[in-house]
Amino acid sequence: MSESPLRLIPLGGLGEFGLNMMVVRYADDILVIDAGMMFPEAELLGVDIVIPDIEYLKRNRASVRGIILTHGHEDHIGAVPFILRDLDVPVYGTEFTLALVRRRLEEHGLADEARLREIAPEKPFTVGPFTIEPIHVTHSTIDCVALAIRTPLGVIVHTGDFKIDPTPVDGRAFDLHALARYGDEGVLALVADSTNIERPGHTLSERAVSPRLEDLLRSAPRKVLVSCFASSIHRIQQVIDISEKLGRKVAFVGRSMVDNVEIAHDLGRLRIPDGIVIKPQNIGEMDPKKVVVLVSGSQAEPLSSLSRISVDNHRHVTLEHSDTVVLSARIIPGNEKPIFRMIDHMFRRHALVYYEDGGGQPLHVSGHASQEELKLMLNLVRPRYFLPVHGEYRQLFRHAAMVEQMRVVPGRVLLIENGQQVEFTRDSATIGDTVPAGRVCVDSGSLEEVEEAVIRDRQHLAEDGVVVPIIAIDKHTGRIEGLPEVVSRGLVPSDNGQELTSKAREVVLRTIESSNTDETADWSVIKEKIRADLRRYLNRQTSKRPLVLPVILEI
Repeated sequence: MSESPLRLIPLGGLGEFGLNMMVVRYADDILVIDAGMMFPEAELLGVDIVIPDIEYLKRNRASVRGIILTHGHEDHIGAVPFILRDLDVPVYGTEFTLALVRRRLEEHGLADEARLREIAPEKPFTVGPFTIEPIHVTHSTIDCVALAIRTPLGVIVHTGDFKIDPTPVDGRAFDLHALARYGDEGVLALVADSTNIERPGHTLSERAVSPRLEDLLRSAPRKVLVSCFASSIHRIQQVIDISEKLGRKVAFVGRSMVDNVEIAHDLGRLRIPDGIVIKPQNIGEMDPKKVVVLVSGSQAEPLSSLSRISVDNHRHVTLEHSDTVVLSARIIPGNEKPIFRMIDHMFRRHALVYYEDGGGQPLHVSGHASQEELKLMLNLVRPRYFLPVHGEYRQLFRHAAMVEQMRVVPGRVLLIENGQQVEFTRDSATIGDTVPAGRVCVDSGSLEEVEEAVIRDRQHLAEDGVVVPIIAIDKHTGRIEGLPEVVSRGLVPSDNGQELTSKAREVVLRTIESSNTDETADWSVIKEKIRADLRRYLNRQTSKRPLVLPVILEI
């Protein structure tokens, strides 16, 4: 009998930022690496989050052995609650990662049923035919791991998100030795993060932000608001340490900030000196020169604490003249407009706002490896085959091109997209058939999938508006009582639309009068005729195709 091939199948995270999910399959055993989400683009009206399409996993649910999470960022764990509704499988992750997952599962009412399995670096574990060793890596949050997956056909190394930080805040160094050990043994394939391939050189250490943060806190004339990603535990630790040094108290504001600080502190991963923390409701009672507020909302999310503070709509924190605001986070592409609008509101309140790096001292550093670190990763692992992941297509392409130029794996770089299978045998690797892969839109209020047709309707309404003709009919005689009413929204301004509305009434009236007795007796038929005639008329007059919803009232 011929040996089964080993398959790698990305279901998300290639050609996009977020939705990270990779399937490793050997025979009838499937391992899933990460289960991420992404926030929707502006055109996905009414959609709260986007998750990967897991149709392939649902078709093969009996073969799925578990989900392994590389770290706790939303683009790697955000889809877990939705996937566990369809797949009853164990979830593996490090201590901090699982604590974040558990909090999200509690919000979805799934915490009691979920099977969460804690893993740790240097402690291999077995799932089906796979033996996995987590390898500690540095990133912009804590407890991050790469995965060395021993399969019947060889070792797969999946980097997860990483940078090689020579001076990590918690002193836990990137485990280069473990990667070198696997490189010496022989690695079948390296699956590597491509996010920062366009940046030359090395990514700065997390400690590089400390001097600028200290300068701003030291020189601030009044209270200081620092906003960073709530998962950036190292950044939060540095702000706490600087505040202690300068004799300032610290308040934590925003649900995600409070949750993550509590989790990290409970796990012993965040050092908070006794007596330094004050409650948000006590901020106003303190000397403003002695206060630092760590607040979530650096991306100007509509209901985030920082957004509400910027428009003076927060119950505990007021932004006053000469207060200092420090945005210690990158501006995620696509968020520029709301972030700068929020910053404008802060300047209107005469706050001192710092949001860009300057003077050689950064306010934020990336958590992803730049070109030289990616080269080091490749030289340590020395794989037979290479797959770039985690990035838009240009980043995957440039990562593949760099690896080709290095000639470490000449001719064996596999540039693929979501849904494309790579099949490995002992002697070869080929790109095989595609599997279902894509995006599923979710309304987090109902936790239900939003169908594509619903999104199209929302886009239709947003672009062309809605027109509602209302016809009153005597239920005894079948005759129309008075002129039809026509109500429109989003089509023309109400003060300019009287003539159009009047003509639209006439169109409806003519449609009804020209219909025979059988048609008027069947309301579904008469509604469809009104819809078609009115839409045709409105399209000629306005060049728009509004949604027409006829309403017939019996009186």
